[in-house]
Amino acid sequence: MILKLDMSSNIPIYVQLRNEIVMGIGRGEIKVGEGLPTVRQMAEDIGINTMTVNKAYNILKNEGYIEIDRRHGARVNPLIDTSKEFKEKVESELELIIVESGLKGINYDEFINMCENIFNKMDGLKLKGSEI
Repeated sequence: MILKLDMSSNIPIYVQLRNEIVMGIGRGEIKVGEGLPTVRQMAEDIGINTMTVNKAYNILKNEGYIEIDRRHGARVNPLIDTSKEFKEKVESELELIIVESGLKGINYDEFINMCENIFNKMDGLKLKGSEI
């Protein structure tokens, strides 16, 4: 797994790390049940503080992307969140992205094409094409 973190970005490192792991799961680079490096190992590999990795792992755990136990460490969680709250969160975030895209001159067809292209790159997702 190759993580792309920008140490000069305004986005906190723990958020970037969380996002990169979620993207890795979505792309199929990290499989369900696969273990993640220990907090200490991840911090050492990336060259960041263990507390930063711990914060990212805790967020991922709270969001349901990983499960953590003392014997097996952090593993990608097979559970899927289909709760009403999560769907409302997605809808709200999509609404903002759609508005921003429209305001910046991206039309409907371009937007849908972008979405399809990105979705098709996500080999780790359960749903494809018309199953959405």
